[in-house]
Amino acid sequence: MARTAPPAVPPPPPGPPPRGSLGLHRAFLRSPLGLLRLGQLAVGAAFWLTVAAHWYEGAAHFALFAAVLVWLLTLGLFGLSALGRWELVPWLGSRWLLANLVHDLVLGVGLCTAAAGIMGHKAGQKSYCNLPGYSQRCLYGAYLGAAVCGAVAACLYLFSGLYCLARRCRDQRDIV
Repeated sequence: MARTAPPAVPPPPPGPPPRGSLGLHRAFLRSPLGLLRLGQLAVGAAFWLTVAAHWYEGAAHFALFAAVLVWLLTLGLFGLSALGRWELVPWLGSRWLLANLVHDLVLGVGLCTAAAGIMGHKAGQKSYCNLPGYSQRCLYGAYLGAAVCGAVAACLYLFSGLYCLARRCRDQRDIV
């Protein structure tokens, strides 16, 4: 009597690739984009904290919204890039450099420039209270400081957007 082999058990379906340990992506942190992201986070925080810490009205609400939105999105991009986990983002993970480029040039430059313009306009409206002898509360310095922080943040977003654009034009798909 011939012995028949037991039916072969099919191998289990392949699972998701194993994730490595969670650690910092040091090459990103040392790259120009990583340093620009740190600067954007610092200046962006100074921008929205300056607006939020002082009494604001009218269009300054939009400036605060724009500053906080861009800052939070930058924080998310920085966190995913610093941990090297951008592949986990559906649809954007394979286009991470393009996502950074659009974030920097459209959202970062556009919204920070608009918010800085609003705060600069409000500073111009309050310039009279900078005169000696004016006894009421003066928001000129706060509005001017917020406008300067917004303009510096917009410049940093422009630099990082141009850096991403140069990398994309050289067909370098990786962020570092």
